Amino acid sequence: MKFLPLVPDGQTPVRVLTIAGTDSGGGAGIQADSRTMALCGVHACVAVAAVTVQNSVGVSGFHEIPPQVVADQVRAVVGDIGVGAAKTGMLASTAIIESVAAVCQEVGIGRDRTPLVVDPVAASMHGDPLLHEEALDAVRHTLIPLATVVTPNLDEVRLITGIEVTDDASARRAAQALHKLGAQWAIVKGGHLRSSEVSTDLLFDGDRFLEFTAPRISTGNDHGGGDTLAAAIACALANGYSVPDAVEFAKDWTYRCLAASYDLGAGHGPVSPLWRLSRT
Repeated sequence: MKFLPLVPDGQTPVRVLTIAGTDSGGGAGIQADSRTMALCGVHACVAVAAVTVQNSVGVSGFHEIPPQVVADQVRAVVGDIGVGAAKTGMLASTAIIESVAAVCQEVGIGRDRTPLVVDPVAASMHGDPLLHEEALDAVRHTLIPLATVVTPNLDEVRLITGIEVTDDASARRAAQALHKLGAQWAIVKGGHLRSSEVSTDLLFDGDRFLEFTAPRISTGNDHGGGDTLAAAIACALANGYSVPDAVEFAKDWTYRCLAASYDLGAGHGPVSPLWRLSRT
């Protein structure tokens, strides 16, 4: 695959900010974002929005960080270090979403400014809620309009748009609905469409549909796959890639991470970017 460039030792690498929740089991959330960013040669900055209590079996609780503290983390990082792209993950509540949206506008993150990848995390892969139900309106009308690209999974597509994706036609309707909410580009990911022999992600910019397809890997160890894809897109955008090229890179990256996934605990193991360590 085509790798992102690595800077020489001692030279400051590209910086990417993740605004998301932690995963105490290390498989998803900020932990997954940071692993992908590091192995893509990017310096990861973080703004913690929530702390989850979870392992490979599920999420048993979470604690929200005060919205002002979340915003202050973003402000502190961007004002001093600067970032080439940012991504969001678990934001938990309307107040946090609104605070993040306001500070992103303040510091120049979103759409045609510093690229913003919005991963509208609403529930864990086990079905455990990670977003208060009333916060969906804030996702639709406050967060998604700032997105350079929005990357929901099929459950999140249904929650946000009301469209149940079952085939290519419904995936296209969902992409159009997401774009209509204000995202510059919208992805409808096919990884959860288990009936298909391949995994096809559909990208739409209001004018054209682009498809990115990979063979389906039969594994239950796919924890953190959505975070990994969104983080890889952000890394590529920070390196100056166009959105289609960034999605192509991220699709291949995530496929390889799925192929390298491993067992962990009694439930779902994580996708793994550690395969990158054996490549030159």
